[in-house]
Amino acid sequence: MKYLVTGGAGYVGSVVAQHLLEAGHEVTVLDNLSTGFRAGVPAGAAFVEGDIRDAAKWLDDSYDAVLHFAASSQVGESVVKPEKYWENNVGGSMALIGAMRAAGVRRLVFSSTAATYGEPEQVPIVESARTEPTNPYGATKLAVDHMITSEATAHGLAAVSLRYFNVAGAYGAFGERHDPESHLIPLVLQVAQGRREAVSIFGDDYPTPDGTCVRDYIHVADLAEAHLLALKAAAPGEHLICNLGNGSGFSVREVVETARQVTGHPIPAVVAPRRGGDPAVLVASAAAARERLGWNPSRADLKGIVADAWEFAQKTAEEE
Repeated sequence: MKYLVTGGAGYVGSVVAQHLLEAGHEVTVLDNLSTGFRAGVPAGAAFVEGDIRDAAKWLDDSYDAVLHFAASSQVGESVVKPEKYWENNVGGSMALIGAMRAAGVRRLVFSSTAATYGEPEQVPIVESARTEPTNPYGATKLAVDHMITSEATAHGLAAVSLRYFNVAGAYGAFGERHDPESHLIPLVLQVAQGRREAVSIFGDDYPTPDGTCVRDYIHVADLAEAHLLALKAAAPGEHLICNLGNGSGFSVREVVETARQVTGHPIPAVVAPRRGGDPAVLVASAAAARERLGWNPSRADLKGIVADAWEFAQKTAEEE
């Protein structure tokens, strides 16, 4: 098969592109490199440096499907620059879907987010849960999901949206590197590397076993496998939405302590005030993904996730 991976120079997109290549498929990566890295494009993939809004210039009927990762994804930035998120995430996705329709490419896997649910009423979160995003990032992703549903109903698109929370770990030469970094595991590992003095724990008085927030973490390779399974899951005219998660989360303190064990470094942690809008527990149910996709994550152990992330962080530091 021949697949287009938008945002394929980024963290998750690059790992998915690599998995597609290893499965024997032909892959084209489309990325404007605004947050991705040219070195993140796997060897063997064709590369187009460009914006998804220009996909109509070269997308043709030789492609069997599109896997869509190109999006602005920083929650905090979306609050202060909402126009960027509506223009890029919604406007860009609309242009991409239009280009797919014109070219006759009728299969899409969309990398969505569990931020579409907002403050959960119950956990684990299931797909039928109320969707009330608390920030523009989640709102734009939900808008794209609505757009995809309309396209499937009106024009026969076969589509799957995958919603998940935190991705971590690494896969070979592909791992997490954001600038600026905002995700917990890489931040903790930066302390172990001596790049930060301490990691902040935002609140230790939540109604959880150790008082710190509990979050779902998925190994990036397990996530990539879900995207490949999703390529075969939807029928024409269907928009399938599946949540992805390990079923039980890990607290902030658990993550810090596990990183201490893996790295052998003390990793000082400083308790800071709660951040507004941080729910105590965010965990997604993956029951539908198991049933509809046949997805069974095999790398759910936190120690293994952190160990893979640590190995990549060390390699990246050596290269720098």
